[in-house]
Amino acid sequence: MRIDRFLWWARITRTRDQAQEMAEGGHLRLDGRRIDRAHATVRIGSVIGFFRDGRVRIVRVEALPTRRGPPAEAASLVTDLDNDSQQASTVLTPARRGHSEGREDPREHTP
Repeated sequence: MRIDRFLWWARITRTRDQAQEMAEGGHLRLDGRRIDRAHATVRIGSVIGFFRDGRVRIVRVEALPTRRGPPAEAASLVTDLDNDSQQASTVLTPARRGHSEGREDPREHTP
């Protein structure tokens, strides 16, 4: 099954266009390999990694869907491989542009 279709049917993304953008933008890893095409094949047992809502999410495919069903049905398609206690303490934020906190700005140095 195509990865864009799986992400949409498993309700990981809201639309198929979003799923295609994630795949073609190189924002997905399938079994440890970076994916840059929406037609990559997903199989039962595949591991998918992606960045979403400020955190990295890793899921294992447990079943392939036959339709885009209700959320309860979609939840049974994947298993989260994240450790919830570790995940709560490790929330990623986008990098801030500019100087890092530990360095002085040479322009602000006064003699």
